[in-house]
Amino acid sequence: MTMPDIRTLVPHGGAMCLLDRVLASDAETLTAEVAIHEASMFYSPEAQGVGSWVGIEYMAQAVAAHAGWLAKRDGGTVKPGFLLGSRRYSTHSPLFANGQVLQVKVKMEMRGDNGLGAYECSIADTGKAGQELASATLTVFQPDDVNKFLHGV
Repeated sequence: MTMPDIRTLVPHGGAMCLLDRVLASDAETLTAEVAIHEASMFYSPEAQGVGSWVGIEYMAQAVAAHAGWLAKRDGGTVKPGFLLGSRRYSTHSPLFANGQVLQVKVKMEMRGDNGLGAYECSIADTGKAGQELASATLTVFQPDDVNKFLHGV
């Protein structure tokens, strides 16, 4: 199955779309990929990589891509959402190194009718037999109408 371009699934424009592509998705999961290189957003020439703290954003964008994929599958449109928080963000390295290709996996654990959701997330190094580099649980919120939500209407 051919997956849609990541930029059609997330409401992030230009350089702020940090993921490179979607590898697979279904009703509960999504797997995305990002290659670390000198032009990567948040790349540090001194450290020769991207700080592993950026992993939270990779995970959040994969969650957004999953929500976008579900919306498109159901005939809807991609909508913005909000990262409310993370639990147990754990990383096994201080940075994602230049040349690493990361696989970001998200699995929906809960999605309420009120827009609240929870996802189990992980990041693995594709070059090291899928060695896990980071993991977390993300709590997210996607209102029906983001403008009404932001303006309290």
